[in-house]
Amino acid sequence: MSTLTRNDVTGRIMVALDYANAESAEGLLKQLEGIPCYVKVGMQLFYAAGPTFVASLKDRGYKVFLDVKMHDIPNTVKGGAESVTRLGVDVFNVHAAGGKYMMEAALEGVDKGLALGSSVRPIVIGVTQLTSTSQQVLNDEIGLAGTTEQAVIRYARLAHAAGLNGVVASPLEVTAIKAACGDGFVTVTPGIRPAGADIGDQSRIMTPAEAFAQGTDYVVIGRPITGAADPRAAIEAIIDSIV
Repeated sequence: MSTLTRNDVTGRIMVALDYANAESAEGLLKQLEGIPCYVKVGMQLFYAAGPTFVASLKDRGYKVFLDVKMHDIPNTVKGGAESVTRLGVDVFNVHAAGGKYMMEAALEGVDKGLALGSSVRPIVIGVTQLTSTSQQVLNDEIGLAGTTEQAVIRYARLAHAAGLNGVVASPLEVTAIKAACGDGFVTVTPGIRPAGADIGDQSRIMTPAEAFAQGTDYVVIGRPITGAADPRAAIEAIIDSIV
């Protein structure tokens, strides 16, 4: 990471706007004004504030990761992908567990959205296993055999075969994913906690510097920034720990 500039690093940090409404999210954005990070809009905020809020972020020049984890029959996912492509999001995700045909349908939706006038081709990534998924949950509750890493790599290979641009995975699996799918296969890694931060409900975590050292392309950071007394100071300290 030493060869990257401060702006390079900042542009690879996705701040999770995990808020219940647009007003709360706007409060954070005001504090982070001028910092060229990505913003991640998840289900809670998207369901509350809707496409209009995402459009407003794009109008203000933000890059947006829409984290709604599409998982449905292929035709429905195709329609959803078309809609978010027309909205202009830069990244969105689908569950790799939906299968190859479903992921291919998402890409068809992207192409249709582009044909209808969108100027941004989004990066489409597959969700492998949630970073809250422990080995016990994977085996005993979800019912998948093998290790968590084996499950992640299986889904990553499937997403790669479907033509997706990359996957969401914990930072612990980045090296194995790159080895299986190539260095150009994008990894977006939640489960990022600065040294000393509360791990919350995450099971598979690394610090931001450790995750980038593993070769990840983007890190998603929420509560260590959004829950800080001074969010701007918190993200600046994270950037300082990487550069």
